[in-house]
Amino acid sequence: MAITPIYAGILGLFFVFLSINVIRTRGATGVSLGDGDNELLARRIRAQGNCAEYAPIALILIFFVEQQVAGAAYVHGLNLLLLAGRLAHGFALSSLTPRPPFRVSGMALTFGAIILSSITIIGAPFMAA
Repeated sequence: MAITPIYAGILGLFFVFLSINVIRTRGATGVSLGDGDNELLARRIRAQGNCAEYAPIALILIFFVEQQVAGAAYVHGLNLLLLAGRLAHGFALSSLTPRPPFRVSGMALTFGAIILSSITIIGAPFMAA
């Protein structure tokens, strides 16, 4: 049974949640395009955009790790790093209240998943030899 698609599904639902936040804020502010200089809308647009920018590449890399070399525990660990990172970062950016610890830890966890996956993929051919 593949592990990464489960986390992709969870992150897909989280992306829809972030998108609904943007849509609701657009409705409340009457801003249909751009952010209308509304700080909350701008933050929610970036939370959604940031998820769209980082989640796909991380999921692709983790999927490659799962297909090449790694055991289930390692793959779950990478996916949990990514999921925790995306949740923390999305939470940090989705409100007007600054939450720097969540933003920083969210990106650190996301980068951790990407870096560990990349290193594992690059090293896989050498481990097989």
